[in-house]
Amino acid sequence: MTFYSGFSLLNEEHFFENYLKNNDYTIAGFSYGAIAAAHHALQSTSRIDTLQLFSPAFFQTKSEPFKRLQLSGFRQSPQVYRNRFLESCFAPYDVQEVELDWNANEEHLRELLYFEWTEKLMESIVSKGIRVEVFLGDQDSVIDVVGAREFFLQYATVMSMRSGNHFLEEQFND
Repeated sequence: MTFYSGFSLLNEEHFFENYLKNNDYTIAGFSYGAIAAAHHALQSTSRIDTLQLFSPAFFQTKSEPFKRLQLSGFRQSPQVYRNRFLESCFAPYDVQEVELDWNANEEHLRELLYFEWTEKLMESIVSKGIRVEVFLGDQDSVIDVVGAREFFLQYATVMSMRSGNHFLEEQFND
């Protein structure tokens, strides 16, 4: 299995171990990494059976002022931006320890914010015989969950975690 990490993150696939298909024919990606995973699936000439997208970066419904504000915040202080971003990723629960990729830069953030999931991209992946699975947390405060669900339902099996955050973590009361 090949896994692509989210923006500013490394080695976070353990958050998804209950869902990951750990075999040679699966490509998976989390958030920003879902973009790279989709491109890999599209361009690969090797056998790929499943593309797993965990909380795929879905910002195409967000306004231009929102995107500019994100980029401005990163420019002002990448460290403060990352901290706030992680708080959003884990909300409404406590922030967990994650490994950070300090090489992530403004261009990566720009790519994430301005990437558009298109019918052409998804149809091309599906036409290769690749099964697409999308995992969304209904409490995700990072991406447009409703827009993502509506878009991906046309091409994928979409699984929703009712109280899941961006990392799909759920906390249950006894």
